[in-house]
Amino acid sequence: MKFGPVPLNEAAGCILAHKTRLPGRVLKKGHVLTEQDCRELLSTGESSLTVAQLEVGDVGEDEAARRLGLAAKGPGISEDTAFTGRMNLYADTDGILVVNSEAVTAANRIDPAITFATLPNHSKVSGDRMIATAKIISFAVSNVSLTRAEAAIREAVGIAAFKPRKIGLVATELPHLKPVTMDKTRRVLEDRLRPSGSSILAEKRVPHSEEPVASAMKTLAEEGADFLILFGASAVVDRYDVLPAAVEHAGGSVTHLGMPVDPGNLLMLAEFDGIPVLGAPGCARSPKENGFDWVLDRLLADVATEPDDITAMGVGGLLMEIGTRPQPRETKRQSATAKIAAIILGAGKSTRMGGPNKLLAELDGKSLVRHVGEAACGVGLSQTILVTGHLADKVGNQVADLDIVIVHNPDFADGMASSIRTGMKALAADTQAVLILLGDMPGITTEDIGKLIATYQGSDNNLIVTATANGKRGNPVLWDRRFFDTLNGLRGDVGARHIIADNPGFVAEVELGIAARLDLDTPQALREAGGSFPDDIN
Repeated sequence: MKFGPVPLNEAAGCILAHKTRLPGRVLKKGHVLTEQDCRELLSTGESSLTVAQLEVGDVGEDEAARRLGLAAKGPGISEDTAFTGRMNLYADTDGILVVNSEAVTAANRIDPAITFATLPNHSKVSGDRMIATAKIISFAVSNVSLTRAEAAIREAVGIAAFKPRKIGLVATELPHLKPVTMDKTRRVLEDRLRPSGSSILAEKRVPHSEEPVASAMKTLAEEGADFLILFGASAVVDRYDVLPAAVEHAGGSVTHLGMPVDPGNLLMLAEFDGIPVLGAPGCARSPKENGFDWVLDRLLADVATEPDDITAMGVGGLLMEIGTRPQPRETKRQSATAKIAAIILGAGKSTRMGGPNKLLAELDGKSLVRHVGEAACGVGLSQTILVTGHLADKVGNQVADLDIVIVHNPDFADGMASSIRTGMKALAADTQAVLILLGDMPGITTEDIGKLIATYQGSDNNLIVTATANGKRGNPVLWDRRFFDTLNGLRGDVGARHIIADNPGFVAEVELGIAARLDLDTPQALREAGGSFPDDIN
């Protein structure tokens, strides 16, 4: 390929290297110049342009990106149309990304203009997520180099799909471990298993000693469990501790103990009667990502996990809380009838109200939560979910006749983040965006919600759409599915404002006026808005 300035009277058929303006229109980078373009440019006083000229044996950027992407594509992956020298690859199913790292590196070393990038190897992915991109940096590459890259990268990326498993759970008991903690541990594990379609077949709670654990393992296997997970009331600190000793007593074998991932160090990998056994570290009681997730996900996708695989996890094994961001060149893959859902948060204890549940307060003859529920139901959303907590039955009864799915958050006292996660779990799998509303904002109307949705659908970059009041951000906020993992990772009594701050390039604002910041969470705010509590509130 030749690159450089060319006289305009010789530039027809060449590829424009830089954006160029003409009276009334713009010629974009990569545009193939026509005779008419050249005449108009000459009339503006231009005499030459920097262009690219393909030579014999060159392959244009789009075709080259297409060939490279298709060569790399393995099982469980689909592709989009190549554009501006780029073709993206997407997961077709939920599972684990498996990358031949050496093949990708070899292809990237053939020609600087040929590039291929992926998510980290063994990333957990959901269907429709972008997992790799083939990008040609120049306007063309030689067919010789491209052919070599195709051969090097052949089927270098694929998805190992999750396979639903019947999990047998053994949980040991000691006096210091409260039953409520064990109950929450099971719920957290069920959440981890949900993406794979796996479920807990049965749980055995037994004393923290070798014989009861071994007996429980045998019983669960006889009942049909094809995967065992052991939660010890005390962490495994030695090869001869209770859980590894119980595995061997039952007739199994310990494959590996410990891992260079923090949190997650005290993990045990074992085998019993032909089925995998995972001894969970204490950190696996928390929903926060840890080394247990890495090994569990691989096993659920039947990805080989040997001691050498675990000991190689140290680089990157110091886990930090880093928000997930969408790929900047990823575009929305949706139709005009995108499935947009709403989550109404109605689980709080209304502590600032000083007693009654604020959602039961009335304004214009309706409870606050009823106002919000009717506004959401009037838009034609694919799904509307109300998350309840404090006084769940009374709050739910306010919207019982509406087309609303009511889900209860048993951990509502932990804060707003737990309610967001509860709502997210209830979303249909094919939901493409979700609107999160507060249950105490009766000023939000059906029309307001429609404005947010229209803004979201108006641009591929509008992945977060937030309401504003006189320029100040408020609620509700609409989120594209690329932020679902981040929302599911929220913890504590916080919302998602920091995610908005971290992603300014994907945020669109919609001015709704005072309604976007009118949350009636104090007696004074309620009185000033003209609201009150009914006499039979208690």
